[in-house]
Amino acid sequence: MAFSDVLAERMRDVLADRANIEERRMFGGLCFLLGGNMLCGVSGSGGDRFIFRVGKAAEAEALARPGASPVEFGGRRMGGIIWVEPDAAIETGLEDWVAFAERFVGALPAKEK
Repeated sequence: MAFSDVLAERMRDVLADRANIEERRMFGGLCFLLGGNMLCGVSGSGGDRFIFRVGKAAEAEALARPGASPVEFGGRRMGGIIWVEPDAAIETGLEDWVAFAERFVGALPAKEK
């Protein structure tokens, strides 16, 4: 499925100075992994928007932010992963959203390649 190249480039710009980031196609779009763990991405599934892995413990806090909604695939909710509408993410600061997700994902053990 296609996703917005513009949103992908915005995400790449935010992640440019971070180490250990790789790109992988998944969730109907492009995801960015930190240490082999999904951190964030851009998805065309259901409309172009950002996706962030914030962890189940921080999910309610993330969902209280503007433009955020839970991720569901095939009728199944994906706990700890949220959608964020592009305008809301950019307005409140895409860097802030990445840092929010990084607090959870950065604490996970790196996956071996």
